[in-house]
Amino acid sequence: MWNNVLYILFLPILLAFVYGPNSSNNHPFHDLRSNTPLRILLLTAHPDDECLFFAPTIQSLLSIGRVGQSRSPTLDSTPEIYSLCLSSGNADGLGKVRQIELQRSLNILGINDENQRVEDHPHLQDNITASWDPDVIADVLEPYVLEHKITTILTFDSGGISGHPNHVSLPLGVQNLMKRNLATAGIPPRLFTLISVPLVTKYNSILAPILAKFDLVTSQTALAFEQWIIRTINHFGVEIGPVPQASPRMVPVFVSGVPEYLRALNAMRMHQTQLVWFRWLNVLFSRYMWVNEWVEIQITL
Repeated sequence: MWNNVLYILFLPILLAFVYGPNSSNNHPFHDLRSNTPLRILLLTAHPDDECLFFAPTIQSLLSIGRVGQSRSPTLDSTPEIYSLCLSSGNADGLGKVRQIELQRSLNILGINDENQRVEDHPHLQDNITASWDPDVIADVLEPYVLEHKITTILTFDSGGISGHPNHVSLPLGVQNLMKRNLATAGIPPRLFTLISVPLVTKYNSILAPILAKFDLVTSQTALAFEQWIIRTINHFGVEIGPVPQASPRMVPVFVSGVPEYLRALNAMRMHQTQLVWFRWLNVLFSRYMWVNEWVEIQITL
């Protein structure tokens, strides 16, 4: 009987824990050295990348201003989010249809039509066997970044999540652009890449948000305790250093709740041409529908 009682008590707690979203920091991409408003570019390779891999981040960033998570005038406004997809996904001759699907998906995720662009460059075509030239990517990217005053670029890492060579090429192209800016004494945008995880971790489904939220809660609790200890010691006149504002161990993390997951699922449904059986398995079990973890890539000449 007691086992049944424990299950009844535990289940609502677990559901409540999973239901809401969470993140490692209200403004993880904000540069504390600058008061420039965030203008973030999501750089993808193909239509459907935005919802298969990046939906937790998009939705969390767009919620910042709406929920009033900061008292800073610079940070109170919702970041401006842009989407640049470097191909129309025309590998099967469906490029025009897929562009429409992408627009509908981005609208569901909250990115306005005027902040969306799809490129159809002859040297950046959807091809699962070919890498893209980083210099061509930088050439395409540079005018868009300048036009929209982009401060931060989010894209795949060197593993490309799925290992797709088009995905893997994107961070190389961004790094080429950053090197150009440094060489001309310009200020390059910051680059964050989505961390690729091992196959077993990649498809752990509902365990992903549970484990990620547990890790966030324990890290945030440890940080709060450390802050309290330092403030208490400083109060008695013993200066042991500044109060940490964020844990140095904590990478930017975004974890979707149930409503955010369902919105990402609805966005994926806009990609009707891609809804084959194995993609249904992907959206049901993929960690990236729930959790995004980022690392900043810094460039020096």
